Amino acid sequence: MAWFELQEKKTKIPGAKALWTVCGRCRKYVPNAEWKKNSSVCPECGYHGRISARERIALLADEGTFEELFADVGYSDHLNFHDASGAYVDKVEAARKKTGEGESVITGKAAMEGIGVVLGAMDFAFMGGSLGTGTGEKITRAAELALAERRPFILACASGGARMQEGIRSLMQMVKTSAAIGRLKEAGIPYVSILTDPTTGGVSASYAMLGDINIAEPKVLIGFAGRRVIENTIHQKLPDDFQTAEYLLEHGFVDRIVPRNEMKSFIVKMLNYFGF
Repeated sequence: MAWFELQEKKTKIPGAKALWTVCGRCRKYVPNAEWKKNSSVCPECGYHGRISARERIALLADEGTFEELFADVGYSDHLNFHDASGAYVDKVEAARKKTGEGESVITGKAAMEGIGVVLGAMDFAFMGGSLGTGTGEKITRAAELALAERRPFILACASGGARMQEGIRSLMQMVKTSAAIGRLKEAGIPYVSILTDPTTGGVSASYAMLGDINIAEPKVLIGFAGRRVIENTIHQKLPDDFQTAEYLLEHGFVDRIVPRNEMKSFIVKMLNYFGF
C-alpha cells in the first residue's frame, strides 16, 4: 500500500461554444470576443449574425441616452389559446424567461449623434419576433410619441410574421401600426425602417416596408410567404437570391443596403438630409 495517494485534479475544459462562434455562412470559427467586438459580423465573409434588441439599440443610440418606454404593455390571451404543444401563456412566459423581455419589441427615446429620436428594435428570439397585440401597441405608441414630439422614428424590424395565437387581433396590428406610420408621413416626420434577418410575414406586409427610407443589412431574408409556398403556388423555380436584400434592392423595394457597423452613421446622415 502506498504511503500516499495522488489526488487527480480534474480541470474543467470550456466547451466550444464558450470559446468560439461558428459563422452561419462560411463556417469559420471566430473567437467569441472578436465576434462580439465586431457586432456579430463575421470578419471573414461579412455574414451578419442575429443580435438581440438590446444589442441593436446599443449600436444605434448614443451611450446612456436610451430611455425605455411602454415596457408595461404585454400580450393578450383573449382566446385562451391551446394547441398540441401547450398553452399560449406558457409559451410567452418561456420567451420572457429566455430573453428577459416582456414583448418582441423594445421601444423608447434616445439620441443618435445628438439627434433626439424615438427608437425601437424587434427581437427575433422572442417567439420569432412575432407581431402580437402587445407588439403592435408598443410600435403604435412609439409612432404617436414621435408625432407628438416631432422626433424621427427609427425601427429595426425582425419577425416571422403575425402571432396567430392571438387570432384576428394580431392581424389588426398590421393596419393599426400602418395608420400610425401614415400620420407621421402626413406630418412630415421621417420614419426609417431597418430590415434585419429575417423580416417576413405580416410585418413585411405592413410597417416594415413603409419607411421614408428602407435600409437592409447585407444578405438578410426579406419577404412575405416562404420560398416553397410560392414555388408550389406558381409552379415556377425562383431565383437563388430571391427574397434577399440584394434582390429587393435591384427591384426597388429597398433603398440601401448598409453594413451593421455603418448603420448609425448612415441614418444620422439621412436625418441631417431631412433637416434634423
